[in-house]
Amino acid sequence: MHPAVRTRATNRTGPTPVPQPRTRRIRSLIDADALRALHRAARVLIDDLPDLTDRLVAVLREQEPAYRTALEHDHAATWEEVHRSLRHSVTSLLDPRGTREAAHRCTWRIGVTRAEQGLPLDALLHAFRLGGSLVWQRLVEETSRSAPEDIRLLVHVATDVWNFVDEHCSLVADAYRQAERQLAWRRENRVRLLATALLDGTSRIADLPETADGLRLPEHGRYVVVAVVGGRPQGPTSVRPAPVPPGTSVYWHSGVEVDYGIVLVGDEGDGEDDQDPVAALGLSAGTCEGRIGVGSAVTGLASVGDARRLADLALSICPPDGGTVRLTEHLPEALVISCPELGATLTEQVLGPLLRLEPADRDVLLDTLAAWFACDGSAQRAGEQLYCHRNTVLNRLRRCEQLTGRSLARPLDVVQISLALTARRLLRG
Repeated sequence: MHPAVRTRATNRTGPTPVPQPRTRRIRSLIDADALRALHRAARVLIDDLPDLTDRLVAVLREQEPAYRTALEHDHAATWEEVHRSLRHSVTSLLDPRGTREAAHRCTWRIGVTRAEQGLPLDALLHAFRLGGSLVWQRLVEETSRSAPEDIRLLVHVATDVWNFVDEHCSLVADAYRQAERQLAWRRENRVRLLATALLDGTSRIADLPETADGLRLPEHGRYVVVAVVGGRPQGPTSVRPAPVPPGTSVYWHSGVEVDYGIVLVGDEGDGEDDQDPVAALGLSAGTCEGRIGVGSAVTGLASVGDARRLADLALSICPPDGGTVRLTEHLPEALVISCPELGATLTEQVLGPLLRLEPADRDVLLDTLAAWFACDGSAQRAGEQLYCHRNTVLNRLRRCEQLTGRSLARPLDVVQISLALTARRLLRG
């Protein structure tokens, strides 16, 4: 026969498999008898449920301090919770499929409620295991009393009973942990909102105790706010960009563009700062490559909004290429930049004649003025910095005096020229 017309059967090389009929698993007579014994004892437990609840509550009071406290606080609610859980446990022995969802919902609610109340998870799991042990013990006691010959049959259902206990221990633990995560998120979000209001200066007086507790900072004390841009910490709110020295009290608040560190630097009323806020935040040299603005100290947590504005002011003075500016060391610059309109007016009134010169001539004179101020009024050192002779510096300074109508020998004029130079440097960008 041609290979193309051979039947499929002729191509087989191995033995032909024999189809096996499908068989349905049938419980043995021993399993059926065991279930009857289990159900008979479980029906008695249903009728005796209040006494069973009392027994478990007594055991919990004796063995679990957390439940002892719960019973003292609200005995009725705790008793009702235990009773409800035991009822679902016993009815599940009679009708596992029909009561499964209700039993799961009951256990889940218990896990969530106890997480919200702060009951330790270990205590909760211990309570469920004690409940399972007590139910099993009562099943054995009832069977021994009513049908001693059936005691041996309970061995065949013991695995099912303890599987139920394990299943609900896992379920209550999952519910507890999920509720705990949600609570932690809510707490973190609440703290973030409180910190935001504090930094914005919109925090209510009534919220200050909660804010102090959430930020773990005293309500009364001296605070400095540090504003950080660039080299920002990665991670969620309040995560610090570097290890914080022990003994310091700080809170990190991560923003969209600027991160803020709230630093407790001393006690209220002492007028002295015990902590360097930059060091307290772990932002010492080499740990942050961005811009850092350090405000001046304020008194009380309620004034942190003012401290944040001072930190922003210091940050605005910070050079674009990075560095740290402490507001207390740059007060003239802060005065100028806190009111840009007045700064621009001062620049025009004092330096206007210089600014209207040809760019090359203008820049030479302005650079000479800046160098002279940077060298504390020394023409010799200014000349070294500008790579020119001392007399050249003096000639340029005299020309500046002629054009501006101000004398560098008069203190008031020196202040005006210095502030005008500062304003031009900070505001021209």
